[in-house]
Amino acid sequence: MPDPVETSELLAFVRVVAAKSVSRAALELGVPRATVSRRLARLEERLGVRLIQRTTRSLSLTEAGTTLYRSAQLALDAIAQAEDSVRRSDTLVRGPLRVSMPPMMDHSLQAAICDFATTHPEVQLQVHFASHYVDLRSGGYHLALRAGTNLEAGLVGRTLLRMPLLAVASPDYLALHGTPKSGRDLRHHRCLLGFARGELPESTWPLLRGGDLRVTGTFVSNALPLLASAAVAGLGIGLLPRQTVANELRSSTLVQVLPKTIGGEARLAIVYVEREFMLPQVRAFIDALVAWAPQFSR
Repeated sequence: MPDPVETSELLAFVRVVAAKSVSRAALELGVPRATVSRRLARLEERLGVRLIQRTTRSLSLTEAGTTLYRSAQLALDAIAQAEDSVRRSDTLVRGPLRVSMPPMMDHSLQAAICDFATTHPEVQLQVHFASHYVDLRSGGYHLALRAGTNLEAGLVGRTLLRMPLLAVASPDYLALHGTPKSGRDLRHHRCLLGFARGELPESTWPLLRGGDLRVTGTFVSNALPLLASAAVAGLGIGLLPRQTVANELRSSTLVQVLPKTIGGEARLAIVYVEREFMLPQVRAFIDALVAWAPQFSR
């Protein structure tokens, strides 16, 4: 009779598949890369099948690997729920908490996270900044902050912030390149662009009357503070949340352009897997972010 599969081997397998990288999975698990490779090898040896096809540049699942991946996710989910049912009788908030966030953290959010860590010293908090959407269903992360409201099946999203978007530029830039009078004029301007879904440079900006306007630019970043700094430096026109550039607008280092033409709303949501039982540390962190959101909106 073959030896039973160990949970650590299943977890290593699921993390590697979700991360598409042995090295990244090892980082998420907090173990050496060799340990993850060894666990994968043991798992394949126990089952007698190849689960992952490895090349120097990519990883892909075999047919057996695809089948196991679905079952492994369910098994790890069941283990997490079993652990949660025990923890629920304990009022102390403890345990691991892995959070994914876009690279837009401001000082007030930093303070809120530090306050959470101070209040709950038994929580092993890991905050990872990622420009891509992480797979919450794989078990690698407990929750994520995301711009937008698009959700995969099995996920729950709670909107924390609704932020008006403004097109802004520095007075020096406008003095040098002229102030656009219509959306069409942006074709002759440098636009400072973010990323769409954290993967590709955005190519359109929303119009207040509905629809989108195609834009191009040579400066792209997924960090909102950097885009704001680029606008202040006269590098172009940026479309940014009002809260991000509130100080610059007050000091007139940035001014709004096309206020009746360009604009929309950015949303920041906290996203997590829908489960019957929520881990106490997840609930506590959600509560901390809900308390922080009004401070950012001021």
